[in-house]
Amino acid sequence: MSSHRIPVELVFNPNWWFHHYGISFDEPFYFDKETRIQYDLVMRRAMYERFGLDEPEPQPRPIIGSMHVAGGFVMPALFGVEIRFARNEAPWPVPANLSKEHILTLQVPNIETTWPMDRLIADMDALEDEFGYVVGDFDTDGLLNTALHLRGQQLFIDFFEDPDLVHHLFAILAETYVRVANYVKSRTGTCAVATNRSILHVDPKIYLHSNCSVQMVSPATYEKFLLPYEQYMAERLQPYGIHHCGNNLHAFAEVYSRVPAVFYDVGWGSDVTKCREAFPDAFLNLRLSPARMLQQTADEVRRDTEQLLLAAGSLDQVGVCCINMDYGTPDENVWAMLEVVERFG
Repeated sequence: MSSHRIPVELVFNPNWWFHHYGISFDEPFYFDKETRIQYDLVMRRAMYERFGLDEPEPQPRPIIGSMHVAGGFVMPALFGVEIRFARNEAPWPVPANLSKEHILTLQVPNIETTWPMDRLIADMDALEDEFGYVVGDFDTDGLLNTALHLRGQQLFIDFFEDPDLVHHLFAILAETYVRVANYVKSRTGTCAVATNRSILHVDPKIYLHSNCSVQMVSPATYEKFLLPYEQYMAERLQPYGIHHCGNNLHAFAEVYSRVPAVFYDVGWGSDVTKCREAFPDAFLNLRLSPARMLQQTADEVRRDTEQLLLAAGSLDQVGVCCINMDYGTPDENVWAMLEVVERFG
């Protein structure tokens, strides 16, 4: 058992918020400052009243991006990808399937004059004028994620048949990520809380890079095509963290260890013991499965949570979270997770 408190975070899918609290995730949620502030109050109050998390009497704050849901649409949108919004879903980038010729003409956009950053920056200015400061950020997605939004499935063939195109695309994306993240951090003090709130327990300034799609390629492909750009970003966005929500973080541990990172999101199904051996000094954020949280009994959730914590060894650099829980997830399952974390920490 641990002698300190183990941090725990819960993030619910927009569908959960829509059905339980009537929060609509269409465009005003992201682009209308009054709507954002109103819904932020609802979310903070709900998390306290329902699960004892967050704060008991939240006050309005000048928020530019929600800290309670993810939605990695800003980066693909900067490159012209169509974004579809819905009342009960996260924003959906529509794959552009750009041609080789189009990909090779891509350049780093002027973030201050390109949608949606231009609109978000105008909102930051207005909020700062009104409140004197701005808080929050937005999920900046990840290199492979955004590349797939732009190129589509052809990208997997490009790895073998057109490596120059792949390197050009990743180089442009990496530089854009650096500029966007540094800009947002300069305005709000954070740049990745929307990717995972758990960084607040380690260092709010962490940039957390979303490697959701990396489990779709081999460690060798990652090493050849993605590692150089991840290292480039990590050098310029310290402190740095890697979000790997796939079930095979341990398979990438050796190549990831070459990135100067202080935080790793450990996807459910990954070998936690091997991950701790690979990253002895980093914070491991252990992720429960939202699908299992939805479908299992409370006793099974307890066993899942215990399994993660026991595998982690020393709990001094460990947190627990469950992200994107859907409508229908029993509250008793969430409480079962919280009870185990409390018992261990």
